[in-house]
Amino acid sequence: MNDENEYEKASFAAGCFWGVEEAFRSLNGVISTTVGYMGGITENPTYTDVCSGTTGHAETVEVIFDPQVISYDDLLNVFWQTHDPTTLNRQGPDIGDQYRSVIFYYNENQEKLALSSKEKLQKSGEYDREIVTQIIPAPKFYPAEDYHQKYLAKRGKKSCRF
Repeated sequence: MNDENEYEKASFAAGCFWGVEEAFRSLNGVISTTVGYMGGITENPTYTDVCSGTTGHAETVEVIFDPQVISYDDLLNVFWQTHDPTTLNRQGPDIGDQYRSVIFYYNENQEKLALSSKEKLQKSGEYDREIVTQIIPAPKFYPAEDYHQKYLAKRGKKSCRF
């Protein structure tokens, strides 16, 4: 088993973080997931702050993973399958920039892989519209309140679609 120093971090925003977390949480090789906020201007934002649409944060899932078990490319594939990357600031009924599609990268390799996967998906013809997912350097991550962590798992749900 790897020790903690060999784990890597990935962060993704793809709409409501409850469902996105659930998509990553139980994957073999994912050590932990934390829901929170990234990409805004307010320090230590609350859920209420982020939902106001004034902080600029996106609901984000931070994934700690073992690259010996699951690759960053595998995580990118799950990310793309989890949401519609062609809708700007919206996923389903959730509207606002806090629901935007973003890949936050932590190093040049993650940036390269993310850009390549986006280009490949765009060229695949799977979507008629342009993929609007942002690929940007990871800013500070602010964990969400405790009641948001593993929200769906605590309720015995697998997705937000009721």
